[in-house]
Amino acid sequence: QLDLVESGGGLVQAGDSLNLSCTTTNGRTFVSYGLGWFRQIPGKEREFVASISWTGAVTDYADNVKGRFIVSRDPAKNTMYLQMNNLKPEDAATYYCAAERKVGQTRLATDYVFWGQGTQVTVSS
Repeated sequence: QLDLVESGGGLVQAGDSLNLSCTTTNGRTFVSYGLGWFRQIPGKEREFVASISWTGAVTDYADNVKGRFIVSRDPAKNTMYLQMNNLKPEDAATYYCAAERKVGQTRLATDYVFWGQGTQVTVSS
């Protein structure tokens, strides 16, 4: 069981940057898990943002964030990050981190077993 928690959200202006973090709260390590970031706005389905393999060697991005967002992980700190640059109003959402252990790397929310509670990102124009 992984209890994930996100942090780093907030209110920023278009063009600004934010760095989200995800770690565990129950002392468990997710070093052997594939990890992902998703986002969701009310009334819409949860949307894939980025993923990173358990080794950290392979990353994947949704087309609408590629070139602006960077996903990374630090095993020593048991933390995953999402560096978000040049934020746009359409990036505003609740951002969730998630972990899976069976697929290796995936964009499907249904493949992820553990989820955080989310952190809110608001981008003003």
